[in-house]
Formats: sequence, C-alpha cells, structure tokens
Amino acid sequence: MRIFALFVFLFGLAGAPALAGPPSKIMKAWPKTDFERASIDFSSIMAGGPPKDGIPSIDQPKFIPVSASDLPGNEPVVGLVVNGVARAYPLRILTWHEIVNDEIGNVPVIVTYCPLCNSAIVYDRRIKGAKGAPTFGTSGMLRNSNLIMYDRQSETWWQQFTGNAIVGRFNKTKLKTLPSRLESFAGFKKRFPKGQVLIPNDPKARPYGRNPYAGYDSAVKPFLYRGDLPKNIEPMMRVVVVDDTAYGLNLIRDRQSLTDGDIRLRYEGDHASALDQKSIKDSRPVPGVSVQKRRPDGDWEEVPYDVTFAFVFHAFKPKGKWKLTP
Repeated sequence: MRIFALFVFLFGLAGAPALAGPPSKIMKAWPKTDFERASIDFSSIMAGGPPKDGIPSIDQPKFIPVSASDLPGNEPVVGLVVNGVARAYPLRILTWHEIVNDEIGNVPVIVTYCPLCNSAIVYDRRIKGAKGAPTFGTSGMLRNSNLIMYDRQSETWWQQFTGNAIVGRFNKTKLKTLPSRLESFAGFKKRFPKGQVLIPNDPKARPYGRNPYAGYDSAVKPFLYRGDLPKNIEPMMRVVVVDDTAYGLNLIRDRQSLTDGDIRLRYEGDHASALDQKSIKDSRPVPGVSVQKRRPDGDWEEVPYDVTFAFVFHAFKPKGKWKLTP
C-alpha cells in the first residue's frame, strides 16, 4: 500500500496506544471537558497523532463563483444547498482540514470529512442548551478510525460518523444531519451554475490537490482500527449508508436506480476518488449517488446519506442491514 510518509506524520503509528480511561495527561489538555459524562469506553479511543487542532478547521471560509473556478471537473466535492444557497466544498481542501465551520442560508453548519473513513457529512452546529452555535475543531482523537470532533464552547467530544456527543457536557446529544451530496465538481456546477465553491484561505498553506493517503483505496484493511471486521464483506468496500442500512455503491451504479420502500438511490455519474493516486484529479473514478425519500404527497426530497467503508458501518451499526446484491 502506497502511503505517504505524511500519512504517518498526520496520524501516528498504527500501534498508537488507546486511552485506557480519561488519563490525567488528557484531562489537563481538556480542562473544560466534563469527563464524568461519557457514553463510550475510553479504551476504544485512540490518539491519532496530531494534537488538539493539529489538523486545523476552517473557521472563516472563502468562496468564489463556480464559473470562476479552475477546479478539475472530476474532483469530488460535498454539494450542499440550504435555503436556496448552493455551495461546493472540495475534498482536496477538506482532506487537510476535515472541518469547515460555515453559515449558509442563515443556518450555521459544519461540513466534515474523515479521510480514514471516507465519511463526508454535514451537520447543523446548533446545540440545544448551548449559547449560539459553537464552532467545532479536531480533537486529535480517533474512535473506530473515525474523527472525534469537539465544540469550542463546552469542549464536548463528538463522533463525526454519527453526530453523537460521546464525552462531555452534551453527552448523548445528537447533531442534526443535513442532506448533502458527494459528487463531482462538474456535476455540482451543472446543477448549480450560479453556485459557489470553497477556496483555500491560503493556497500555499497545504499542497491542495495532493492526496496524503495515496493507496488507501486499495488497502486490505483500515488504518488505526482495532475493532472487528464485517464477515464475508471486504472491509474497504464503499457502501451508501442511509439510516441503519448499507447499500453497495457498485450495486447502485449497476442498477442506475434502486428503490427500497420510500427510499430511492440513484447513480449520478462518477467522481475521482480522494484516496487513490497522489494527485486526486488522476485518481480512479468512484460512483456518485443521490438519495431521496418519498414524501406523503408523492414527491421526492433529498435526505442525508454517507458513502463510507464497510468496516465503518459495521463498527458503528453492528445490527444494521446490508443490501449489497440485487
């Protein structure tokens, strides 16, 4: 597996120790976190390598019109529409920052991406009981190879894949997930020719467009993961997660459209993988999808989904349903 040295620099060695409990060293680094409120076993948490905010979030995002962007059309973006405002967040930027704190259509949001899980999810960052809408940062911790975020008001820890608070004042609170698409920039631009696209605050701050996880797509097993792997299912296979069901991504591509009860999944063309070649634009194509739910009036509306790896779904939803074949 072709993993950059930077990959190891960012996330430490595969044998990094788990946290056996809330050790004093960790507690000193998190003086505002209420460690007595926890819904997880601390032994499941692993230090990822970078310290708190070592992977810096973007807190003052900058955008330009899609018509002014030179972003390659095949590159993957998180397409988000809120109250008529459409924005694209390229994975070439999210890979290096993982969190974008934004306000779109008068709604405060966090656009998140965990490269180790290929999990791109958007949340409303308003928390019941908090003052205003806190911004979020990276904790430097992982659980099931998944990013643990924290809010800067209470320093509660939040699981990126589920949106659940797992340690701290807001323990067991869940963030609201907003519908978004993981799609090609060309696809987003076609849908929203007057939309906006995120650009780096400092284009020289990171090698944007380069993939520090080269070869992760073809890995046999996940990195920095100690849990059980799904039986008879390739752990690194991409699946489309809708609530508690995982659909095979290639199944959607082959079928073009799949309806399961009141849920409809459709193939929307390919985008480049963010986890294949050293250069994202040169990476292999991966199917893009959209997911809708039938409303009582018969119309369809976009609903949240996540394209992630099979091991992630198994780790966080062990009783979930698999639909990988026709």
